[in-house]
Amino acid sequence: MAIVRFTRNIQRHVSCPTRDVTGGTLNEVLDRYFRMHEQARGCVLDDQGRIRQHMVIFIDGEQARDREHLSDHVSENGVIDVIQALSGG
Repeated sequence: MAIVRFTRNIQRHVSCPTRDVTGGTLNEVLDRYFRMHEQARGCVLDDQGRIRQHMVIFIDGEQARDREHLSDHVSENGVIDVIQALSGG
């Protein structure tokens, strides 16, 4: 099972505990996670199911490439980190 983790700054706003979740793609893993924690879905994904612009997702330390369809492969023992993107200068 893949591990899904959210940063503390996101956890302050919505319940999103670390969980082990099955799935072969980012879409499958996140869909299963959001079934357990529905309130976190809107924080991470927009109305079309795409990763929101202010969010970044890493799979085993590599940034997810497919922000629209979430087709990135997730290994059986993968680690998915959901992070709020920082911007500014």
